[in-house]
Amino acid sequence: MNSENPEQIVRRHYATDEHLRIRQETHARYTVPDRSFVEWVLDRVDWRGDETVLDVGCGTGLYYDKLAEYHPDLRYVGMDLIGGMLRGHSGYNNEKSLLQGDAQQLPFATASFDVVMANHMLYHVENVEIAVAELARVLRPDGILIVAANSINTMPEMQVLMRRAIVLLTRGGAAQVRAPELPSDRFALENGTRVLSRYFYAVVRHDLPSALVFPEVEPAMAYLESTRDLREASLPADVVWEDVMMIMRQQINQLVKHLGELVISKQAGVLIASERGGFIQQFTRIKSGESV
Repeated sequence: MNSENPEQIVRRHYATDEHLRIRQETHARYTVPDRSFVEWVLDRVDWRGDETVLDVGCGTGLYYDKLAEYHPDLRYVGMDLIGGMLRGHSGYNNEKSLLQGDAQQLPFATASFDVVMANHMLYHVENVEIAVAELARVLRPDGILIVAANSINTMPEMQVLMRRAIVLLTRGGAAQVRAPELPSDRFALENGTRVLSRYFYAVVRHDLPSALVFPEVEPAMAYLESTRDLREASLPADVVWEDVMMIMRQQINQLVKHLGELVISKQAGVLIASERGGFIQQFTRIKSGESV
């Protein structure tokens, strides 16, 4: 039995960027319609082009790459809990500000940034409320928080297949069996909206439905295997990961054989939050009696 706590599992999983890159490349190659999710997220904000940006949980720099391409005059700071992620960051050797740190203890002064991003990472944080409070603290009053997240309803077809595999393997009753929880459910579009609303005057949600379309078995299996560290601990005690994957392969192979492809629905999006800037700026000015 794995005795690691959630933080230890996350640190081990992201010690290198191997697993993350598999998932990123899978989404980039097999998502339909073929649209850059990162570009779509950044397009939800009206940029001046000279903002000071903090990218918390920056990983290998997906958002940095697009920001540098479209807004080269931005002042960018990237931070990640895991040093292995930073070493794979595309700005690692470009004298950009990258540092290792914890989202629950941001090493920055209050009201330091125009934009703070925390994309697909808050579900890994031990105490989400503390982390969000820190994000709000370092953001200027007219600043914008960008938080990309999944819906709790994402990838339902994959969840059904995994539950079916576990039902076949466990000695427990089928009624008690659930597919291993997606890590992203801890902070999703639905519950994340409620969390952010406790720290920001206004929160708006944007959704981008899409699908993963797999024409063959191997890329789907590679994607699943890349999530092992994060999901294996949720299996019933009498079920082992390798057996689940064996049955998953059989199921996916049959679906591809009969249907020509495996389609997995995705529901992801972004939460934009602010105290009095961005999309809420004009409203707050009217409310306070300022001319617009």
